Amino acid sequence: MHTGPLSQKLFAAAKERIPGGVNSPVRAFRNVGGEPFFVRRAKGSRIEDVDGKHYIDYIGSWGPNILGHAPTVITNTIHEVAKDGISFGIPNPYEVEMARTITSWVPSVEKVRMCSSGTEATMSAIRLARGFTGRDRIVKFDGCYHGHSDSLLVAAGSGALTQGEPDSAGVPADFARLTQVLPYNDPEALTRLFEAEGERIAAVIVESYPANAGLVFPKPGYLDLLCTITRKYGALLIFDEVMTGFRLGKAGVQGIEGITPDLSCFGKVIGGGLPVGAFGGRAEIMDHLAPLGPVYQAGTLSGNPLAMAAGLAQLRELDKPSGFARLEELGAHFERGIRALLDEKGVPHRFHRTGSMFCLFFTDREIVNVSDVMKQDLEFFRKFFWGCLDKGIYLAPSPYETGFLSLAHTEADLDDTLGVFREVLAAI
Repeated sequence: MHTGPLSQKLFAAAKERIPGGVNSPVRAFRNVGGEPFFVRRAKGSRIEDVDGKHYIDYIGSWGPNILGHAPTVITNTIHEVAKDGISFGIPNPYEVEMARTITSWVPSVEKVRMCSSGTEATMSAIRLARGFTGRDRIVKFDGCYHGHSDSLLVAAGSGALTQGEPDSAGVPADFARLTQVLPYNDPEALTRLFEAEGERIAAVIVESYPANAGLVFPKPGYLDLLCTITRKYGALLIFDEVMTGFRLGKAGVQGIEGITPDLSCFGKVIGGGLPVGAFGGRAEIMDHLAPLGPVYQAGTLSGNPLAMAAGLAQLRELDKPSGFARLEELGAHFERGIRALLDEKGVPHRFHRTGSMFCLFFTDREIVNVSDVMKQDLEFFRKFFWGCLDKGIYLAPSPYETGFLSLAHTEADLDDTLGVFREVLAAI
């Protein structure tokens, strides 16, 4: 359970200058023990660490690299666009084309504003919902992670779960009191809350498919209930599609499920691997943003030409017949192999997959919310993770994270991975 000597040296140096040695908590490997490795380069489905070891990667920069690492179409685009300037702080044509693309692909989005991260997108959507409705209270769900803004870092998922601290220090109690947290997939709890306080609720924000506490799916009718009850009480429904948007199809989960949220948040895939975020929705809501309306939101690097051009290049590749359909083929191939192997070995498990997103839970219980996720066999996961990493397979270093396939993965990659899984399971 040790990384190479150069990675160890770099981590020791990083800890002297960077809190915990990392710039995002989940990278610290705290949930699996040991220390992280450092990457030298990546191409296609593979990454190489600074000690020269190669891995098949199932993280893909936590979702954005849906074409794989360093795809030529994106690196060439960045190179060409950068010749004309890296950042202007002035409108550029690429942000207009990105807005056209998003609004044409996602029917619920009539207008959209760019920002620089998913956290910015969800934070801004919450402020806009409060400004539009004139209400203060918001509702989120236990284990759903919407970035690290104060109003939303309450009973969060992702790195907060990995740290074992679902709530963060530094979030004022008064902020937290305005955020009501409900268990996911519990329609009775949702109905009771709205019957009691519906007239005070500005918005409900939800990960369309929660993917920061493993990968959890809504029960039949649950998303419809969210849509119906928010409209009944005049609250807004905000879909956080930062992870699922443009990964599971042109219209994301809302397209798959036939739901029309009032606001949607995006990121990751639309930046081609560069920092990006966006939020959009009905024009009457979006027009409450400055400079048209009273809700202030701004960003010096919003609509950055490199991120917009890279994202557009990526979206054009996904829009080809070999795009989303191919990702589904790869996902289905991987799922069949994993299920057959784990059934053969008699390992208790639940395998959740949608398109190119997946999560393996070492448990025989049904997974419907974060409480179920946290009851899986964490020690078994830790052994499985390190066994795979030692043999060149990089999975998320936390049982609370989702895995990602890319168009750079091949059936041979997946079969090699299944072979490693077999060896590791035999050794545990």
